[in-house]
Amino acid sequence: MTEQMTRKKINSRIAEEIDRNLRQAFDDMAEQPVPDRFTDLLAQLKSAESTRKGGGEKDA
Repeated sequence: MTEQMTRKKINSRIAEEIDRNLRQAFDDMAEQPVPDRFTDLLAQLKSAESTRKGGGEKDA
C-alpha cells in the first residue's frame, strides 16, 4: 500500500508540474500583441458591417 501512495504522490506532483508549465506558456502567449493582420481583418469586418447596416438592409 505504501508503493501505491508513493505513486499517487509522484503522479500528483507530475500533474502539478504540467499544470504549472501550461499556465506559464499560456500566460506568456496571452501577453503577446495581436498580429497586425488580425487587427486589419477586424477593421475590415467592422467596416463591412457598418456599410451593410448603413445601406438600408434589414438585419436577419
